[in-house]
Amino acid sequence: MAEKKSDLSRAFKEDGALKTHVGGQALIEGIMMRGKYNWSVAVREPGGGIYTEEHDLNSGKQKNGWMYKPLVRGCRALVESLVLGYKALEIAALHAFAEESDEKETDKAMLGDESARAAELAEADGESSGTAAVDGAVAKADAVSDADAPLGADGEKPFSWKDDFGRPDTMIDALGAQAELKVERIEESAGAREKRAEEMAAAEGALLEGEFFESDREQKKSFMDEEVEFGKKEMAISMVLGLVLGVVLFIVAPAFITNLIVGEYDQNTLLWNVVDGLLRVAVFVFYIWLIGRMGEIKRMFGYHGAEHKTIHCYEHGLPLTPENARSFPRLHVRCGTAFLIMVMVIAIIVYTITPLNALIAALGVPDGAPKLILVIFVRILLMPVIAGISYEITVKWAGSHPDNPLVKVILWPGMQMQYLTTNEPDDGQIECAIAAMQLVLERERAEEAALKGEAAPSESKQADEAVAVREPAEVRA
Repeated sequence: MAEKKSDLSRAFKEDGALKTHVGGQALIEGIMMRGKYNWSVAVREPGGGIYTEEHDLNSGKQKNGWMYKPLVRGCRALVESLVLGYKALEIAALHAFAEESDEKETDKAMLGDESARAAELAEADGESSGTAAVDGAVAKADAVSDADAPLGADGEKPFSWKDDFGRPDTMIDALGAQAELKVERIEESAGAREKRAEEMAAAEGALLEGEFFESDREQKKSFMDEEVEFGKKEMAISMVLGLVLGVVLFIVAPAFITNLIVGEYDQNTLLWNVVDGLLRVAVFVFYIWLIGRMGEIKRMFGYHGAEHKTIHCYEHGLPLTPENARSFPRLHVRCGTAFLIMVMVIAIIVYTITPLNALIAALGVPDGAPKLILVIFVRILLMPVIAGISYEITVKWAGSHPDNPLVKVILWPGMQMQYLTTNEPDDGQIECAIAAMQLVLERERAEEAALKGEAAPSESKQADEAVAVREPAEVRA
């Protein structure tokens, strides 16, 4: 029986021949993929379907050629990744929890039905009042016509003021009967009015309750609308706060602790930078491990693994299916996690060779807080330089030479970190990654066809071709 290889070994040995430039990012219940011309998002909705959306990339090489120069392109890629990442997270959060807004619309429709029924009840009460009045008028008309009425069932003629005025016994009996009839009619009217009053009060209460409840729902709905608008208006604030938190965690805090352990920066610069760098890596690893304990982040790391498997599948020239993608490792040599680790390693070198001691001496910065603040400030200023150098090493050079022994040594820390930032995905997560990937690939095929003056292949034709060449993925031990 063949020995099962680790994902780390397979990621280096089974790297596909086609080195794609397409990269991705895991989202809340979804994936973002980015190509040359556009970026796409695929999100698993609560109902089980996949929502997809794509947008053009604003940074075109023809308009901003200088942004693709060495070193500069690393900074551009980092900034664009942050901006697109926040936008994609906003889209994912909006559609991953879309069921909540659907429930609100359903509740609103139910409330509208209740209000309509209450209004119908009130209208019916008004009609019943009018009917009672008509009944009274009819009864009065009947009383007037009693004089012409025939004999009753007992053979007696009904009482009449005209005929019976001079008959005291008949008048007394008749007046008593009319008094009883009048009182009975009054008591019935009072009971009806009381019943109608209770029904009207209940209907009014239902209307008021529905109105206030509806108002509360409207307030909640408007609040949700504000949350959607929050992504447009205050997403930048959220991103800035995230950057500030990153600076505090990975620059300020390690520098402060290093200053307490080692002493002043200019007393032992090399040791200071080494300790500072090791603390930074330790904080980063602990942070990733800690958030990885959360259920939502575990799911997100599963989507990260799905992204890697999908890109592996494409780079091996296989049709994009969950069956084919599932067989590949969840680690990838060109993952952004390796870039982040490389940033921290390169930072130690850049900070060490920077002539900061000469600047401290020239400015006459005193020991203590002023010197520490200057060190932190210089570190923040050097971040674009470090990002540019790290991009050239990890993405451009190492990513293109995965078989180089030196590359394996350089990427080893980042590949180990991927064990924390990726999980084995399920088929549903892989389907999301494939959906996002296909939007990017279709756009690139269309752009290439337009450049050649050809018509872009239709989706049906692409599907037929995919079915025609579909083969079972190679089973890897």
